[in-house]
Amino acid sequence: MPRKPEYDREELIDRACDLFWAKGWAGTSMKDLEQTLGLKPGSFYAAFGSKAALYELTLDRYAQNGMTRLSAMVAEHGPLGALQTYPMLVIDDSAASVKACMLAKTVLELRGQNDPLADCANAHLTDKEGQFADVFQKAQEAGQISTEYDSIALARRYQSDLLGLRVSAERSGVDAHAIAQEISDSLARLAP
Repeated sequence: MPRKPEYDREELIDRACDLFWAKGWAGTSMKDLEQTLGLKPGSFYAAFGSKAALYELTLDRYAQNGMTRLSAMVAEHGPLGALQTYPMLVIDDSAASVKACMLAKTVLELRGQNDPLADCANAHLTDKEGQFADVFQKAQEAGQISTEYDSIALARRYQSDLLGLRVSAERSGVDAHAIAQEISDSLARLAP
């Protein structure tokens, strides 16, 4: 009978996510993973199969965490309140070692190599845009945003603004909080 692993696989995925998010695909070596996860090579491969398989799991985890966080914010603040609060949240997340979006970083790093991980990250970005569109539509249904606007176009622009904000938050000399406030304030101008 095989021995039961002496680690929490979900916790290891979270730790790997932080590492990959900070260092990227190419910047993360197998030694980095083994050290961060506390696994020897044989245990690593038994648990995850490959570096690429683990990276895909971390992309899934990162995307799911973002979707869950936005859903919770909609439940707490309502659709418009969530959209207005989200920009500040993504740059003030003290648990995040990096401000730039892991999914966008992956697309930028791996798209030119036709790496399937870039496609995975892109699919998650598309799903997130769809979630934003749903939230914009809920705000329209609640009478918070005019129905003269296309919720899909609003979501596309909002996601683009957030991605730019997250890059700006990584730069020195840029007031990312002012940009986040501008994004939030611009949503109020969409009122009916």
